[in-house]
Amino acid sequence: MLSEFLVVCPLVFLAGFVDAIGGGGGLISLPAYLMVGIPAHFAVGTNKLSSAMGTTVATLEFMRSGYIRVKLAFFSVLAAMVGSSFGANMALHISDYYFRLILLFVLPITALYLLLNRHSLNSRLAESKPLTWSQFVATILIFISLGVWDGFYGPGTGTFLILTLVGIAHLPINLAAGNTMVINLTTNVCALAVFLMNGKVLVWLGLTAGAFSILGNFLGASYYKRYGSAIARPIIIIVLVIFFAKTVWQFLN
Repeated sequence: MLSEFLVVCPLVFLAGFVDAIGGGGGLISLPAYLMVGIPAHFAVGTNKLSSAMGTTVATLEFMRSGYIRVKLAFFSVLAAMVGSSFGANMALHISDYYFRLILLFVLPITALYLLLNRHSLNSRLAESKPLTWSQFVATILIFISLGVWDGFYGPGTGTFLILTLVGIAHLPINLAAGNTMVINLTTNVCALAVFLMNGKVLVWLGLTAGAFSILGNFLGASYYKRYGSAIARPIIIIVLVIFFAKTVWQFLN
């Protein structure tokens, strides 16, 4: 339906814009698909397609900036692939009604956590040093755990990864952000493969929205260089309020 494209594409563009500024774009893009009445499994699967397209652009930018270590990224990708595939398969075994109900509770908790803790991302601006064995192991365990979360749900994964890599694995922020982009792309692609094989992706809508995601990511990165991340929070809050109002109304009627 044309109305789906008219609603979803601008919001996915906005999600890409916000994601490039400070993460949390999935808190806008997933509700966008749900708001137009797309079943929850199709919404998550199609969101994986458009998100993967936008994340590819961001990953290439971080790679060009030298924020990705090949050895760490390789093992992290393997760990995230295992977790993400498991999470996506787990999501497919939950009925649409209960899956939507889970999202209704999980989404505001995730949003609240990210909005209250976003400042933590700027707490450790350090130069990259050789990683210790404990840092390496902690990083791999984090990627497995949050890979499951990303495959099952998605929104907030990037910010959660950076927070835990900085706070638990004690990585410098630039290395944490660079490897998070690699993992975001990996988990999106792995989960997307599962949803595609099960016929839970609206391909044309996802591809069209993906083009808007790419544009949003590009413009968001440019905006961030000039003005910072202050605009991201109010945008997320506005979209979430609209989404929850519509979702609650659907459950009551």
